[in-house]
Amino acid sequence: MPERRPTRTLPGALRSLRTPSDPGFWRSPVRGARFTAVLGVVLLAGLTLLFVTGLLSYAAYNPDLNPVNDKTPDKGLLGFYLFSWPTGPHWLYRLTQGLHVTVGIVLVPVLLAKLWSVIPRLFALPPARSVGHALERLSLLLLIGGALFQFITGLLNIQLDYLFPGSFYTLHFYGAWVFLAGFVTHTALKAPQAVRVLRNGVPRGEPDTLAAPDPLPATLSRRGALAMVGAGSLLLLITSAGRSFDGPLRRIALLTPRGGTDPGPGPNAFQVNKTAAAVRITPAVTGERWRLTVRGPAGEFRFSRAELLAMEQHSAALPIACVEGWSTSDQQWRGVRLSDLAALAGFPDRPPGVFVESLQRGGSFRKAALRDNQVRDGRSLLALEVNGAPLSPDHGYPARIIVPAAPGVLNTKWVETLTFGEL
Repeated sequence: MPERRPTRTLPGALRSLRTPSDPGFWRSPVRGARFTAVLGVVLLAGLTLLFVTGLLSYAAYNPDLNPVNDKTPDKGLLGFYLFSWPTGPHWLYRLTQGLHVTVGIVLVPVLLAKLWSVIPRLFALPPARSVGHALERLSLLLLIGGALFQFITGLLNIQLDYLFPGSFYTLHFYGAWVFLAGFVTHTALKAPQAVRVLRNGVPRGEPDTLAAPDPLPATLSRRGALAMVGAGSLLLLITSAGRSFDGPLRRIALLTPRGGTDPGPGPNAFQVNKTAAAVRITPAVTGERWRLTVRGPAGEFRFSRAELLAMEQHSAALPIACVEGWSTSDQQWRGVRLSDLAALAGFPDRPPGVFVESLQRGGSFRKAALRDNQVRDGRSLLALEVNGAPLSPDHGYPARIIVPAAPGVLNTKWVETLTFGEL
């Protein structure tokens, strides 16, 4: 007879070992349908606002005007927008992009809490029990993947840390549409259930599929957990929103590059994104030899800074507002109206758009196009001074563009050439 080997038994700890696909693996007493529904409603409102303000930011670049303004090639039908970006109110982009970035930062704890609350569902087996369940799982994949991608790239862009491969504009644009597909599908599938749970709770006789079947003793209530999420969002608001304001609020915006530090005294003491040294703008190219070239049907003209100062000067109180969400208060700019330069170039009655080129030799926005309504606005200037003093090198000396309601990158610094005409 063959030798009989003794049967091996697993230790008790290994026999009771559970995997993430086992509902008993997840034992937090905080998880539950109502907890998740509250977070979901907050995200529904917040993410909708993010998508709308993101589209507005895209429109503010006037992407159909000229390829240099559009960093999303081959966008096809996804590149639609419904109107040309206006010049008023002059603080429009400061508001919409400030909201976009601030709300995005504030929603980070809510998003993480929502993902934590539903993580057991991600490991549930079988992966798809029906067509409807398969659609729900697919929407979750697009929603979670898209949301994490958008938040990570957005936060890196705010910090000016370009660690991702390729252009932020392109990645964030296409990522937004992937996220939207999952967001709309998931909302359509789950919103009725979330509303029902918020109104009436989980119906009697139905299991709360998000609650732990074998919870550990509670150390924190669900209301307490929601309060912690709210406190985290409030802390992020306090330490980031001030980058859009001057004064004490900016000094406590410790989590953003344009907050926490005072730029110092003086007429040019307000924030910049790129310094002259960073883009290799030296006195050799901005000194006495600098000339502004203006082109149009009337020919090509070259003006020194002294000649530009001898022209009729106009003033405008306008902010600088950038895609990273930071902005300045209104600064007092003074210079030559773009419409007056267009008249010199051969458009005395109805100025068209203008193509602007900078002395800067590298970078995505060393060239930019401005629409005709932007040129015609009397507040649109080739600025030579700010707050009663000549522009500093970091603020675009010898001349820069300043246009109401335009993103900061379209307010080109160190201007070299203006070409008026069809773009």
